[in-house]
Parts: sequence; C-alpha cells; structure tokens
Amino acid sequence: MSSKGIRIEGLKKRYGGGDTAVHALKDVAMDVAPGEVVGLIGPSGSGKSTLLKCLGAVIDPTAGRMTLGDEVIYDDGWKVRDLRALRRDRIGFVFQAPYLIPFLDVIDNVALLPMLAGVPNAEAREQALELLTALDVHHRARAMPSQLSGGEQQRVAIARGLVNRPPVILADEPTAPLDSERAMAVIRILNDMARKFETAVIVVTHDEKIIPTFKRIYHIRDGVTHEEAGEGRGFD
Repeated sequence: MSSKGIRIEGLKKRYGGGDTAVHALKDVAMDVAPGEVVGLIGPSGSGKSTLLKCLGAVIDPTAGRMTLGDEVIYDDGWKVRDLRALRRDRIGFVFQAPYLIPFLDVIDNVALLPMLAGVPNAEAREQALELLTALDVHHRARAMPSQLSGGEQQRVAIARGLVNRPPVILADEPTAPLDSERAMAVIRILNDMARKFETAVIVVTHDEKIIPTFKRIYHIRDGVTHEEAGEGRGFD
C-alpha cells in the first residue's frame, strides 16, 4: 500500500481510568491509498464514531500513530500544532446531513473554507464553481440551501468537503437519508472525485445498498479493525 493517503497504526482510545475505564478503540489499523474509497462498517457501539472523531482530530486518541501523506500527525500525541488548520485544510468531512449554512448561497457555502484559509474571495469562488461543475450542480450556484433537493444538497456538501483538496475525506453515513438511486449516485461521485483529486476516502456506513461497491472494507468489532475484501461492483 502506498505511503501516501492515510495510515493508522495501533490506534487506541480510552475514556476514564482504573476499573471504570472504557476502551472504545483497542487496536485500529487502516491504510487507505490516494484515489481509494474504503468502507468502515460495524455494529452500534463498535467504535466507528470514536474512530472517525480521532481521524478528524476532533478528539485525542490515547495511543497509536497516524500518518497523513508523508507526515506523521499523531504518534502517542499530536505532532501538528494547529489542529484547527489540520481539520480545515487537510481533512474533508461529509456528514449524513448536509449542514449547509442557510443564509449563504451554494457557491459561498463551498467557498467559505478556502476563504477562511486566506484564499482571496474571487479565487475561492472560482475553486467552488469548478467543483460544483464537476458535480453537475453548478446551475444551482446562486440558489439558497432551502431551494435545493436532498440530492443537490448532498452534492454541495461533497463539494465543500473537497474544496481545499484535502488528502483524506471522512464521510459519515453520507447516503443514509437517500433512496437507492440517489445513494448510488453519491457513492459514484465519491469514487469519481477520489480518483480525480487523488483523495483517500473513508465511508462509515450501515447502508446495505452501497456496501457492495467497496473493493476493501474495514469491519470494526469491539474497538478492533479487521480488513475484508469487498465486492467492488460497478465503479471501474
């Protein structure tokens, strides 16, 4: 597996201490290459949400090592000073709900992150429009979120997650609220965008409609990951 993308080794997360300690993650190992989309599945309480929060630098792991691209970002402690900048610039998020800002139009919802990173407004909007075009929703660039369909909102959310060209995208149940046709459209878009932008994508899902699309799956049970071969249907 390539050293690019994201690599997780021996990741652990413990809440509390002593007899009341809860070991949410016991031994997580994952390796996702640029351009690859992998599934992360497991029952409720298995550690999926905790793992996603650790990968997204939202909470601190207890131990282990995480490498993003060529840089070790965590090794029994964060090696990156500015976690806010890490989340903004190098990790893209796509959630079950789009979480678009209701008082900004589509193009500014997408352009906001690069603007916050210091990109001039005109350039940020140009980047946003390029992605909206790639996702076939550019004709809605000046619409407000309330004017969009559910599928359009999710495409805009994907554009927002990709706009800073992060090396990794964390997608948390991105197809859960969608019917079969729209769910397959979203997972196809994630595959297309992963290849186009050389992004490593991790999709947390319970959605049985999309699980057969993954070539590789990480199954997490009791805080431990197990890699499995997926069916990999339909996205070559």
